[in-house]
Amino acid sequence: MYLTQGLHRCVQQAPGRTAIVFGERSLTFGELHVRVEKLAGALQTLGMKSGDRVSMLALNSDRYLEYLLGVWWGGGVLNPVNIRWSVPEIVYSLDDCDTGILIVDDHFLPMAPAIAEGAQRRPVLIYAGEKAAPEGMLSYEQLLAAAEPVADAFRGGNDLAAIMYTGGTTGRPKGVMQSHLNLWSSAVSRMAEFRSYDTTISLHAAPLFHTAAMARAVGHFIAGDTHVVLPVFDPRAVLESIERDRVEEILLVPTMLQAVLEHPEFSKRDLGSLKRIYYGASPISAGVLDKALAALPGIEFFHAYGLTEASPVVAVNPPANHLGAARESGLYRSVGRAGLGVTVRIVDAEGAEVPRNTVGEIVVRGANVMQGYWNKPAETAQALRDGWLYTGDGAYMDDNGYLFIVDRLKDMIVSGGENVYSAEVENVLSRHPDVAQCAVIGIPDARWGEAVHAVVVLRPGCESSEERLRAHCRQFIAGYKCPKSVEFRDAMPLSAAGKILKRDLRAPWWSKQSRQVG
Repeated sequence: MYLTQGLHRCVQQAPGRTAIVFGERSLTFGELHVRVEKLAGALQTLGMKSGDRVSMLALNSDRYLEYLLGVWWGGGVLNPVNIRWSVPEIVYSLDDCDTGILIVDDHFLPMAPAIAEGAQRRPVLIYAGEKAAPEGMLSYEQLLAAAEPVADAFRGGNDLAAIMYTGGTTGRPKGVMQSHLNLWSSAVSRMAEFRSYDTTISLHAAPLFHTAAMARAVGHFIAGDTHVVLPVFDPRAVLESIERDRVEEILLVPTMLQAVLEHPEFSKRDLGSLKRIYYGASPISAGVLDKALAALPGIEFFHAYGLTEASPVVAVNPPANHLGAARESGLYRSVGRAGLGVTVRIVDAEGAEVPRNTVGEIVVRGANVMQGYWNKPAETAQALRDGWLYTGDGAYMDDNGYLFIVDRLKDMIVSGGENVYSAEVENVLSRHPDVAQCAVIGIPDARWGEAVHAVVVLRPGCESSEERLRAHCRQFIAGYKCPKSVEFRDAMPLSAAGKILKRDLRAPWWSKQSRQVG
């Protein structure tokens, strides 16, 4: 159960098969193997030892997939950087897990000096772009050209494979520790649920720093599939790639799927190769699903529910529940049943399992469950109790084991597939000198599933505006976390203990919604 095993297998059995297609570049598995061996050697020469963290701040590319395999081959641990983060957020993640090497592409090159200057330990900067390396940075391609290939370190099992930063309920991101076993078991379970066992051509349009896309890449390497890579999601590019590269499957969050369906070129493209679409991360509306089923007859739609702490898949809703009587019965609104190798229960506040069709908290047990949060023992102890992962998601389980999520117990917003923790946004808003009190909630949004909404009480005698507060937030946090709307009030609804009653703030927005999370 080591994550480089798939590459070994492909080199042995099909070295000439296409491994990666990125624009005009392509690599066979034999060629990828050579580059991975050399990248591992280069990283070791730069100081990467067993278990050391290496980060990449980049759009999707063939080099991003090489980074995944090269770090593991050399014995290191991934720390993929969220490409939507601000410099302070990136610096925090590098400092938090003592990352010594940072790979940066052309798109994020302007951020590199500020990141290097701000980090407690200045990382070695590697430029993975298409031009000459800037002063003070090493060239990715030159490093590979000069490097000696090294043998696989064969780290696996419970060895740490990745630290995936996710939002923090206390206002700081948490580093989710995923082992080789966590990622391997989740991938194999997902493969058994999702697909046939023939090799396939898969398109990566979702960002590879995200646990869903990265974990999916792991599964495709295990299976020996061909990875077609787009730098970013663009509906026209997705349609072009499906037609040109004969793509057979793709992962899309519902907002991406909607954008593809609504693109003017949708009906003009030959999408006959497409067999499967996976979706998740946020709710899908009945209208979008109906449109997708009508526009893409014969395509299998899979819905997966998971979280970074579960590496990531917990439950799967298969294609059959999107069609016919099952569709009409409402099973498409379920997030599915526990995946193979995963045990799921619904429990009350004391951790006791509740009767079927009773709302409680989803708890998960299995080899896919994270090792804990990096350097956060209190948060780890709260999330991992008696061998169970407490997800913070409220749901009920029907008599056939299908999970229906009804609310989020954790104070988190899912906007366009990205997690936004209210506490993090509130911490930033509260720094503004005009703000006396604030609360951040998720409200329904037709495009993004949920939108970040701030409720603010100003200090006496102060004036402010939505744009002024949003501009303040953009200085400290990523744009997708910043409030999309701001509501000014004279006072907050408070409990007897003086806590802001967020349920009262949410109620007017969600009273007519049947489902709040996906």
